[in-house]
Amino acid sequence: MRFDVISLFPDLFAAFTEQGVTGRAFQRGLAELVLWNPRDYTTDRHRTVDDRPYGGGPGMVMKPEPLAAAIGAARQAAPESRVVYLSPQGERFDQRQANQAAQWGGVILLAGRYEGIDERVVERYVDCEWSIGDYVVSGGEPAAIVVIDAITRLLPGVLGDAESAVQDSYMDGLLDSPHYTRPVEFAGLRVPEILASGDHQRIRRWRLQQALIRTRLRRPDLLAERELTGEERDLLNDYMRTLAEIR
Repeated sequence: MRFDVISLFPDLFAAFTEQGVTGRAFQRGLAELVLWNPRDYTTDRHRTVDDRPYGGGPGMVMKPEPLAAAIGAARQAAPESRVVYLSPQGERFDQRQANQAAQWGGVILLAGRYEGIDERVVERYVDCEWSIGDYVVSGGEPAAIVVIDAITRLLPGVLGDAESAVQDSYMDGLLDSPHYTRPVEFAGLRVPEILASGDHQRIRRWRLQQALIRTRLRRPDLLAERELTGEERDLLNDYMRTLAEIR
């Protein structure tokens, strides 16, 4: 899959393409990253990419001409890709969107800076806006890295075990269950006996119940949006009965 990123700071992506799961994906040709700097599309000797906002106010706004030219160049190189502006005003980026984007031919990520970009660029050239959370960072580059990572791990052949992605948190609308490895006892705590039982069906149900419990306690909003299966309702009800008995 091809990722194009329009950024004033392309060097920020160097380590990301060389390390870990995403690094292996780029090195093996399963994903491709192309960087476009709006400064390369300026026409003045100072390579100006920002200006003061109309109407006054603090900060600067990214100028439309260099951004439009950079987007045009990226679209010409990747005509099937969709343009996504990474913005605090965007729709919350979540696993559902990552799954959908993994099916696209490619994505062009526009990383804003300063107070934002000229709104006319959004209206004319952007297909959708995504936000990675309700907080502010210095620019769209960290958000672009998050988005690329979330999508790349879903591409065929990227993860060593295809089941790794399927069992991750959010993949089925639930948080992941707890994980354990050797030794059996650590800091006075033991691995739950069921995980060493060899009974795969019981282990599956235990993990599902733990995922349901963890989601209910930590992210009840996710559980409220999810239609539970009969088995899931039974497992959650068992937990609720046990909790009531303890109290």
